[in-house]
Amino acid sequence: MKIAIHAFDGMTLFHLAAPLLVFSEVSRLGLADDWETGVFTETGAPVRSAEGYLVEGTAGPDLARNADLVIFPSWLPDLAPPSDGLLTLIRSSHARNAGIAGLCLGAYPVARSGVLDGRSAVTHWESAGDMAAAQPAVSFDDSALYIDHGDVLTSAGTASALDACLHIVRRHLGSAAAADVARHIVVAPHREGDQAQYIARPVSDSGLGGPLGRTIEWALANLDQDLSVDVLAARAVMSKRNFTRRFRETTGLAPARWVLGRRLDEARMLLETTAWSVGRIAHACGFGSPVTFRQNFIRAYSTTPTSYRTRFTNR
Repeated sequence: MKIAIHAFDGMTLFHLAAPLLVFSEVSRLGLADDWETGVFTETGAPVRSAEGYLVEGTAGPDLARNADLVIFPSWLPDLAPPSDGLLTLIRSSHARNAGIAGLCLGAYPVARSGVLDGRSAVTHWESAGDMAAAQPAVSFDDSALYIDHGDVLTSAGTASALDACLHIVRRHLGSAAAADVARHIVVAPHREGDQAQYIARPVSDSGLGGPLGRTIEWALANLDQDLSVDVLAARAVMSKRNFTRRFRETTGLAPARWVLGRRLDEARMLLETTAWSVGRIAHACGFGSPVTFRQNFIRAYSTTPTSYRTRFTNR
């Protein structure tokens, strides 16, 4: 897969580095032989970052015209209108079925191109209102981490770009590959797209400490057990109401939603890396029956467990 990342004068290096880090790690770890990542500018000339560093070795727009995925990792804070040439590039790339991703403020040029008209998008919560006013045909979400429509993806603030890029790896190469990349760059392997952008303690699920952290660690090690809110709250020695509030503040998700996500994560990993039957995986991950497992899996990933295994098996 050929990936083209847009750079411009005044962008911060972190925004440029996030997709470069994730996708370059795919190649470095040998997870895919055909992934190529490059940086392009509108003219092909080097650009200077917000920190004052010169970004050289950039290609011109032809890199994007031949890419399978075109990424806009940021945009100007004042939401200056993109050039007609850049908007045409986005539209033509989308028309030839290349994937389009707008990370953080990079959602703005993607939205201005019209490829998101009538659909939802996400961006940094501070800019969601301004973007909505400038592009009323797009419904901007100021809470989610990322939204993936399949052909177009947008994400929230800086750290969410890592989540969105790992999501892209997971979608194309499977959860085991995404977990490998996450482990090597030392970030949480999976934060769901509809998790809140701003939570009281924006940390990974592990290493929280205290009764809540120990309860989360226990739940991750016992996915085949009853993990109802009542059980989890009792284990944390909290009232159900207080536990639910604290859990949402810490993870950005309701307990039941979080548990389902972790069970599905584990199921995908087992489908990719073991020869276990679907029934055994359903039991190991805490689903009441293979039917319940299959229904939840299809609802989450629009494919069956068997089809997923065929695509991503790593045995």
